[in-house]
Amino acid sequence: MGHTPYGYRIEEGRAVIDEEQAERVRELYRGYLSGLALMPAAKQAGIETWHGSAKRLLQNRHYLGDVYYPAIIDRETFDKAEQELKKRAEKLGRVWEQKEEEKVTYPVDFSIKPMEKQYEDPFMQAEYVYSLIESEG
Repeated sequence: MGHTPYGYRIEEGRAVIDEEQAERVRELYRGYLSGLALMPAAKQAGIETWHGSAKRLLQNRHYLGDVYYPAIIDRETFDKAEQELKKRAEKLGRVWEQKEEEKVTYPVDFSIKPMEKQYEDPFMQAEYVYSLIESEG
């Protein structure tokens, strides 16, 4: 098994909530949703961490509860934090969504005169063939 998420501990092979840490996680969510930046919200919650780690704590789906981990926060709080993270990132211009490539269509409707000459030089042959194109649509 990998790393046990902050807010939990393992007892007899099962994940249980570490209430002291879980309350810090809840406080992190409250602080962030009240308008604090990631680092100040973490500091206010008593969690000594970096900016990126605080963000990962807010994005940790285990806090919603799953088969192994009991829930620490409710879905509404998690969703609000996710929306706030996205809103702030967009406001700062940090969201880059790949745009669909515009499909370019080239005209292929043309007529060509019959080829009457044959050149040994491929460049001369190509020039001659291109000169036979009468119209493009």
